[in-house]
Amino acid sequence: MLVVGRIIRPHGVRGDLICEVRTDEPDERFVAGSVFVTDPVENGPIKLEYARWYQGRLLITVEGVSDRNTAEELRGVLLCVDSGDITAPEDPEEFRDHDLVGLRVEDPDQTVIGTVTRIEHGPAHDMLIVRRDGNKPALIPFIHAMVPTVDIPGGRIVVTLPDGLLDL
Repeated sequence: MLVVGRIIRPHGVRGDLICEVRTDEPDERFVAGSVFVTDPVENGPIKLEYARWYQGRLLITVEGVSDRNTAEELRGVLLCVDSGDITAPEDPEEFRDHDLVGLRVEDPDQTVIGTVTRIEHGPAHDMLIVRRDGNKPALIPFIHAMVPTVDIPGGRIVVTLPDGLLDL
């Protein structure tokens, strides 16, 4: 399952919800009729009736929620979709976060550095967060100079890092 949003809190008294978007394609994911699996599962599935942008935030209306009290029960619920339903990017140099998480990170000599646990999206570039045995997690800039090879079928990412980067 892939998390595409998180319900932050109710908005107003009619059951509208403010949703934190966690997808690059909100206009594709949050359309009327979309059904989301939830985490925790006992809050779902949730069927979207309406979505609109309001002051930079996504407001959603969901089936069966028509007042603030019912909406309050959904605070913090994660909205998920099946990752198999998501089309692959057309650009071979573009990757989805869920494709990278879990990949083994190694240097050009095939020495294993760790495993990607998540991707942090920054203003300049993305960062791979890599879990390393017995060490603090490594933050590796996801730029071509440091990450020349992403081999999703092979389950690995090859990195060429400057000296000292993993010592920070």
